[in-house]
Amino acid sequence: MAYDATTAGHRPVVDLADRRALERWRPAEPEVVEEARRLKEAALLDFGLTESVVASWIYAKCPQQIPTTAVATAAVVASGDGTCPLLYNPEFFVRLGLAGVKFVLFHEARHLVHRHLFADPELREDPLFTLAAEVSINHVALVRLGRTGLPVLDGAPTGVDPHEVHRDYAADLTDQGLEPLGYDDFVETDMTVFNELKRMKHPPTPPVAVCAHLADPGAGADQETIDETVSSALLNTLLAARRGHPGAEQELLDLMDRTDGTSEHASKVWGRLGAGTLRGETARTGKVDWWQRWLVDVLATKLREGERLVYPKKRGALLAALGHDPMLSRRGAEREKVLVIAYDTSGSMPDWVVEWLTKLVGEIDGVSAHWLSFDGVVMPFRPGERVYGGGGTSFQAVADYVEGRTAVGGVPFEETADAVVMLTDGYAPHITPAEPDKWIWLITEGGDDWPDHHTPQMACHRVTTGDR
Repeated sequence: MAYDATTAGHRPVVDLADRRALERWRPAEPEVVEEARRLKEAALLDFGLTESVVASWIYAKCPQQIPTTAVATAAVVASGDGTCPLLYNPEFFVRLGLAGVKFVLFHEARHLVHRHLFADPELREDPLFTLAAEVSINHVALVRLGRTGLPVLDGAPTGVDPHEVHRDYAADLTDQGLEPLGYDDFVETDMTVFNELKRMKHPPTPPVAVCAHLADPGAGADQETIDETVSSALLNTLLAARRGHPGAEQELLDLMDRTDGTSEHASKVWGRLGAGTLRGETARTGKVDWWQRWLVDVLATKLREGERLVYPKKRGALLAALGHDPMLSRRGAEREKVLVIAYDTSGSMPDWVVEWLTKLVGEIDGVSAHWLSFDGVVMPFRPGERVYGGGGTSFQAVADYVEGRTAVGGVPFEETADAVVMLTDGYAPHITPAEPDKWIWLITEGGDDWPDHHTPQMACHRVTTGDR
């Protein structure tokens, strides 16, 4: 529900799932809505170009971005339909200005990341953990956005000030005769804040009206939707980092340093993602194997964004308004990338490998996936459908189809593949594709890894085929 912060108890006024009702609720003046939308777009553009790749990907996954006075500030909600609408109060955004809007939007995106990494219901029900999340999120926002303080509205800061909370914490522990941590140590990790606040005799409580999530932490917070949205955003950020985006890499490393190892669930999330490659680490558990990390890295290079110079209209208009000269930006990709996954039905590839790859591919934005099964012939299929085989194995049949020399059912493959992933035991006559650098071979245990030492060499790795 949305909440009316002007009434005691925060009376529910609009169902967050009713998007038309949200837009109609006490509508703001059209010019206010338009200015708020401009500020929101400018903030999101800055995220994508410089300040937060994670937040940029999260908002890219919010197809509905609704100006509404049904929320006092802003909120990204996950109401269970598989989407995460962004709700924002246009009057609030206009009063905040661009810098304030960026802070609020970063805060909301980080809330989703926090809920994804710290999903333990017992933590979520602890008011002190809620306060700790506000402290941690706002500390990161101040650092990442280069601010010295919270946005100010009507002469008062908007949000929980981490420095103020630390001062209260230090005074409380000193009164108890205990040694408090300095600020930097206090905010070192998300869980450090929580554990240190538990040492207080009189911990503070956040003002509920400051953040929509504090009015009702469970409102619009479907965990499955949050997990799908955030995991996909983190994966795309990881791919950007492996393509050499310095901002993406640094942001992920900072996020990992704050959360990895602070809870079993958070460590599992990072392990499943395989993000430890950014640190050069091996997997600490068998949940993510080297071949999975390797594949993410290789796919990042094969699906590299094209580079083209474009004139960013919205950012250009903003720069012009500020008196700056127009500029061109490097942007990509020029088209949707085409990925072919070919599954050797004679290769004894375990179901979990196909399921994992299906989920991985499904979370990569800007990719069109084509799934093939093959033995002596090629048979397109959809993930989840039963695949058939039993004849001889021919890699050449796949190459002939993907490279446009043959057709299936009279229909040729008319796309240009950016990458071809072959899941096979490797036992079939060797081939040299027209573009070997686009081919990725996953070989089952005990299979023939000939592509690894073929001339020319192709990307090749053995997969773990044990049960999960």
